[in-house]
Amino acid sequence: MSPMTPARVTGTPGRTRVLVIGGGITGLAAAHRLREHLGPDAEIIVAEQAMRLGGKIHTVEFAGRPVETGAESLLAARPEAIELARAVGLGDAIVYPSAAKPALSLGGELLDFPAGHMMGIPGDPADVAAVANAKERPDNGLPILEPGADMSVGALVRSRLGDEVLDRLVAPMLGGVYAGDVDRLSVRAVMPQLAAALERHARLTDAVNEIKRPPSGPRKPVFATIDGGLELLVTATSATARAEVRLGMTVRELRQTPYGWEVIAGPVPDPIKIKADAVILAVPASPAAVLLRDVEPQAAAALSGVAYASVALAAFAFDHVDLPERSGFLTPASEGKTVKAATFASKKWPHLGRRRQIVRVSMGRLGEEALLQYDDATLAKTALRELGEHLGRRLPEPLEQRVDRWGGALPQYAPGHDARIAAAREALGANRNIAIAGAAVDGVGIAACIASGQRAADTISMKLANRR
Repeated sequence: MSPMTPARVTGTPGRTRVLVIGGGITGLAAAHRLREHLGPDAEIIVAEQAMRLGGKIHTVEFAGRPVETGAESLLAARPEAIELARAVGLGDAIVYPSAAKPALSLGGELLDFPAGHMMGIPGDPADVAAVANAKERPDNGLPILEPGADMSVGALVRSRLGDEVLDRLVAPMLGGVYAGDVDRLSVRAVMPQLAAALERHARLTDAVNEIKRPPSGPRKPVFATIDGGLELLVTATSATARAEVRLGMTVRELRQTPYGWEVIAGPVPDPIKIKADAVILAVPASPAAVLLRDVEPQAAAALSGVAYASVALAAFAFDHVDLPERSGFLTPASEGKTVKAATFASKKWPHLGRRRQIVRVSMGRLGEEALLQYDDATLAKTALRELGEHLGRRLPEPLEQRVDRWGGALPQYAPGHDARIAAAREALGANRNIAIAGAAVDGVGIAACIASGQRAADTISMKLANRR
């Protein structure tokens, strides 16, 4: 900002004011929780650089149905997303997938993806014998991980169960979630429950089986979504939070003052100064690091070290096409395909109906960013051709198709990530009303992001309460 350019000051004097930077589901969940804690009189501002809320949640009408162009589902196996949906009035709209099972595409065949695993790691090598040569290596009788220690998923699985389990099962699973390199993904960040169990077990399969013990009572679905589209969760959470939403607003500077925070936002020629008692940063790692550079260099350094992978998603709608009765498939990188996964949305989600078959195809892994430079027609043609190769037949021309690119969408958690983020949070300090949240720090997925935003809101609310 030029020293000659005065900044317009916004805000209502005398009211508690919290600025949430980032209008994805993390920021909105934080705003919702802040409203619960701070009451109706608090001023909660959500500043979002884009011209819409939701971040990687984006529902569009496609072939007459609401279809996700980004995040596809909620993890129902953990409570945060389901509880938030119910809290904002969407309890009756929660729907669950069919019983269709996923497949593994190997050598031009769709094979059953083995059961009894955790993110592809089997509890018994015999469970995966049909698709991978798995034999647990001898152990030394000592726990695999020391308390607080970390390692890559690749190093863990390769050393304990061999290359085929890693390449054919674990890597495709994690590639679908993170688009990442298993040799660069942290066990502790990607599978925290497993990491804790590894501190108690000398055998990997014993650690997996501890976590996968069947719960008492009926088995609950792992995933869910919202009938009408996940964007309904975005709009309902925003409405219930009753925050002042400012779209198209870029936050450029954070300055700590004796009374709280001074934030410079908006266009450079016409800046806006926002005074806030507290700030929650719910943006990707790079912009968060830039904003924290002069506030707390250690926290900025931890965030700047988080790499990101990019993906492209293609959606196709078919009038008449013979799809297998499966939810979709994953394929190993060793198969040499651009398409790494597909979801047969109309088979997986009964609420979409069967009048037309909708298929979502995912392309791109870490290091394949050049893929996103191809035009839509080329990406769609490649996806359709490879989809046919995976299914073993040429597919008809789709009635409708679209391509969506998500550049730098998926954070990569290198070994030691959790320790670095914990240190960053500690460095931000007990006396500073600022918190970091989101996929960059606490994990990918809607449920993880909601939990992260709520945690940040709880922290800030406690600090504001102690200040009074």
